[in-house]
Amino acid sequence: MSHTSDATADGNGDTFTPQQAAALLDEATWKARRQLVPNPPWVLVTRGVLVLAACGAVWLSVRGQNPYTGPTNADIPILIAFIILNGALAIGFRRRAGAGIQGPSRLRPAEIALAALAWIAAAGLMVGLGVAGLNYAFYPTTVLLIPGVTWALLMMLRKDWRGVYSGASVAVVGAVGLAAAPAAAWLVAGVGLCAALSGGAALTARRQRA
Repeated sequence: MSHTSDATADGNGDTFTPQQAAALLDEATWKARRQLVPNPPWVLVTRGVLVLAACGAVWLSVRGQNPYTGPTNADIPILIAFIILNGALAIGFRRRAGAGIQGPSRLRPAEIALAALAWIAAAGLMVGLGVAGLNYAFYPTTVLLIPGVTWALLMMLRKDWRGVYSGASVAVVGAVGLAAAPAAAWLVAGVGLCAALSGGAALTARRQRA
């Protein structure tokens, strides 16, 4: 009784060459990584619902304030819970997707530093606006402008168009929020970021099906 060798190609009796085996392994690895993207569609949608719920809850509590004084003490646990859950989802899946991956797919130290400095600059901007007595210091969307633009530019240099979309979407939400009152800006942030994350989920799902 004869046995067919494991190293045959689709029943034609030809053995795999090392190049063919390597190509098959690369294809399988690429398919696996495509399924394990840093933020799968369901994670993006979940994060969108979370930000809408958190910002919506704050908006409901501040919309009647006159003058505007900001989120109440009851809103603080909601915001903290959102930050923890959102961070856990984003960081957890990014670590899983990036496990064992080296090279240009990972952010460089300089890029990480620039992204961090963007958030520091945003905080400094809000403090400066507050010292100047400008109401924009109280807008939750003000903090989105600098990090959003910075991330979009970084991703553009990397030719990561999905990342460009993410950064640009955040910056647009920040800009639109400036056209609203401080209380209404919470609703703008919730709806805008939820829409941006849902759009990202749709783009990711479409790319996975392609």
